[in-house]
Amino acid sequence: MNSQLQNNAKMIRTRFAPSPTGFLHIGGARTALFNWLLAKRHGGEFLLRIEDTDRARSTQAAIDAILDGLSWMGLSWTGDAISQFERAGRHAEVAYALLEAGHAFKCYCTPDEVQALRDEAFAAGRALRSPWRDRDPADAPDDTPFTVRFKAPDTDVVLEDAVQGRVRWAAKEFDDLILLRSDGNPTYNLAVVVDDHDMDITHIVRGDDHLVNAGRQSQIYDAMGWERPVFAHVPLIHGQDGKKLSKRHGALGAEAYRDMGYLPEGLRNYLLRLGWSHGDQELFSDAEAIAAFDLAGLNKAPARMDMDKLNHINGHHLSLADDKRLVELVTPFLDGLEDRIPEADITQERLLAAMPVLKTRAATLEELAGQSYFLLKPRPFRIEGKAAKPLKDDEARARLYRLFTHLGDLDAWTDGALSDALKEFAEAEQVGFGKIGQPLRAALTGGAPAPDLALVMTFLGRDEALARIKDQMTPAASA
Repeated sequence: MNSQLQNNAKMIRTRFAPSPTGFLHIGGARTALFNWLLAKRHGGEFLLRIEDTDRARSTQAAIDAILDGLSWMGLSWTGDAISQFERAGRHAEVAYALLEAGHAFKCYCTPDEVQALRDEAFAAGRALRSPWRDRDPADAPDDTPFTVRFKAPDTDVVLEDAVQGRVRWAAKEFDDLILLRSDGNPTYNLAVVVDDHDMDITHIVRGDDHLVNAGRQSQIYDAMGWERPVFAHVPLIHGQDGKKLSKRHGALGAEAYRDMGYLPEGLRNYLLRLGWSHGDQELFSDAEAIAAFDLAGLNKAPARMDMDKLNHINGHHLSLADDKRLVELVTPFLDGLEDRIPEADITQERLLAAMPVLKTRAATLEELAGQSYFLLKPRPFRIEGKAAKPLKDDEARARLYRLFTHLGDLDAWTDGALSDALKEFAEAEQVGFGKIGQPLRAALTGGAPAPDLALVMTFLGRDEALARIKDQMTPAASA
C-alpha cells in the first residue's frame, strides 16, 4: 500500500456526504463514484452521510432524489445513511471538549462588533481574532448570548493532499472559527470533522472547492489529537468553455441522464475518466475500474464535460448489455412513440430477436427506441415524404409484387437465405440492387431507421414482412 493509503492497520473507509438541497448533481455523482471505487479497490467500506443541518433548505424529497440517484448508479453504501442533523449533540460535546482543553473560547461579541472586527482585520491583511480569545471568562457579561469559537493557532497550516500536493496556509488566513452558534447549533466544519472521525473515515475524496475547508478542519483534528484522514481534492468539472460546470452549461442530475437513456455503467465509465486516468485506457468494466483505481491517477487539471465522448462510452456499454435487460429498459422510451402495435408479446418477441443488432447501432436507450420503431409500426401504415418516393411509379410497385411472389416461395426465412434471394431477384430483373432495395425498404420500414434488409425481414418474420410488402403493391399488379 503506497504512502497515500496510510492507516494501513485500518480498513479503508470512504464516504459521500451530500447536502439534500436538490438532486444528485453530476459532480456529486463523480465524487461518490471515486470514493466508492477506492473503498472497493481495497476491500473497504463506502458510507453515506446526509449533511442536513441546514433545516430551511434540506427536504425529504431531495434526500429521496439523492438516494434514488446513487441506487440507480449502482453505488451501494454500507449500512444506513447517517443524518448529520441528528448528531448535533455529539458535535456540541466535542466543541465543549475543545473549550475545556483551551482550544476554544466563548465569544460574547455582538454581530455588529464582529463585523467591525472583520473589517479591521481585512484592512490590516489578517484574519479575525476575537478579543475574547485571551480574556478571563469571569469578565463575561451575565445573560449575554455567546458563540463558541475555535482558538486558531498562530502557526501555518500544512496539508499533504493526494491530488494537490503540499498546501500551506499562513496562520493569518484563518479566523477564530465559530464552532457553535449562539443558538447552540454546530457549524459545518466542526460537524464534518466530528462525523468523519466517529465514522472512522480514512480517506476523503471531494471537490477542490473544499480545499480551504480541509485546512480549517485539519486544525480541529490536530487540536483534538485525532489522526487526519487522507485528503484528495479533485478539480471541479468544467463545461466546454473551460468554466465551472453550472446550470448555464446544462448541468444536470443523475436522474436526468437516466431519463435521456444512458446506462448506469456507461455513466460510471464516463465519470471515471472525467478527472482520472489509467494510461490511455478509456473503456472500463466495473471489475477493471475497481482493480485499476487509485489516488495517483486523479488529475490536477479540471476535466471538461464532453457529451460526444459520453455517447461513445455509453454506446460501448449498450452494445455489451444483456438483450433481455435492454428490452425492459427501452420499453418506456417506446411508450412515447405516436403509434405502435399494441400487443406486448409481439413487441417483446421482435425486440428480443433484433436486439443483438440494434444495440450496436445506438448510443442511448432513446436512440435504441428510434432504431426499434420499424419493428413496431402497426400496418397498414402511410408512407409520406421522401420515404414514399421509391414507391411512386407503377413499375416500382409492379416489381414489388414480383418480389413478393419470389420471397413467398422461399423455404428458409433466414437473413442468409433472404440476402441471396434479393440478389437473385435483382439479377433476374436485370436492374441494380437500388431499384429493389429502395422500394422494399420503404415498404418494410416506412422510412424509419433500420439495419440490412435481410435482417429487417428476419426480425419482422415471414408473415409480417410479406404483409407489409403486400400493403404497398398496386391493385393491378396484385390482381
